[in-house]
Amino acid sequence: MSRRQVVYLIGSLPFIGSAAGAKAQEGGFYYRGPPSDHFDGQRFFNPGGEPSRGFGDFLRWRLTKSAAPWPEPYPSPFQDTPPARVGRRDLRISFVGHASFLIQIAGHNILTDPIWSERASPVPFAGPRRYNPPGVSFDQLPRIDAVLISHNHYDHMDLPTLARLWQRDRPRIVAPLGNDAIIRAHDPGIAVTAVDWGDRLSLSSDLQVFAEPAHHWSARATNDRNHALWASFMLRGGRSVYFGGDTGFGGGRHFQGIAARHAGPDVALLPIGAYEPRWFMAPNHMNPDDAVRAFGILRARSALGYHWGTFRLTDEGADQPPRDLARALQARNIPARRFAAMRPGQVWTA
Repeated sequence: MSRRQVVYLIGSLPFIGSAAGAKAQEGGFYYRGPPSDHFDGQRFFNPGGEPSRGFGDFLRWRLTKSAAPWPEPYPSPFQDTPPARVGRRDLRISFVGHASFLIQIAGHNILTDPIWSERASPVPFAGPRRYNPPGVSFDQLPRIDAVLISHNHYDHMDLPTLARLWQRDRPRIVAPLGNDAIIRAHDPGIAVTAVDWGDRLSLSSDLQVFAEPAHHWSARATNDRNHALWASFMLRGGRSVYFGGDTGFGGGRHFQGIAARHAGPDVALLPIGAYEPRWFMAPNHMNPDDAVRAFGILRARSALGYHWGTFRLTDEGADQPPRDLARALQARNIPARRFAAMRPGQVWTA
């Protein structure tokens, strides 16, 4: 198996030959700025955290993997047609699929990591494909006010979808440092607000978004590793929502910091999939037990699990995450109703 064949076999790993990645060879193409506790002047890193696995570990996984089969296809029983808006004091969250949520809060419509493409890939003929359609069709989306991008992996930052949203609604797009350069390289007309951990933005007089840490990494190609930042987000507007992006548990350090800065949110959106084998995935992807621990640290009233069942990225079966989540909740005597493993089209309301 050649390097070119294996480098882009899962949506959260880079693909050789992306135009944005090629430009990263110049050094600091995505972002230039002073060093910080998570930026060394050239690349971003996880403070005190375990580093991501390298290409040799990736090859070892691919050559020794024992993946559980997935059903063909894996459709969701739900399909949502959201309202145009919700009331100023209401909170409605619809799960689109993977890491894409429609959050209707404080009279605003917010999308997280939107992907309506058939593949999590830079090309339409290769890379992970959908096992179920989006739980909200693009044509049924209400007008979008803001988009939150957690990082630049293809299953989270889908440039064709962002371009469609921009052309239709001109939403405010918020992305961690360096990701703005990638989006503008695709379409120079798209406006992006770049944020660092700790930044606070007002989306309106009664809705604020806080950029918070995550324990992850970034790349769009083989020569741009960690040139752009990754993040999670806290939304506050009467109600409060935490979106974890894509993250490993990282010893719980970043969750503890978030909990110290924010009172427990009404709901925490936490990834629960793409976690096997643990020796390879643990630094970057939580398993359901990790997610339940994060839920406890954040002191959230409820939690919604995502990042499972839409794109086949790792070795666990399609329905393994909700079964492992049920066991983790039971082990801690947490009622199952407090932490739901969401299916596309499923709706949660406060």
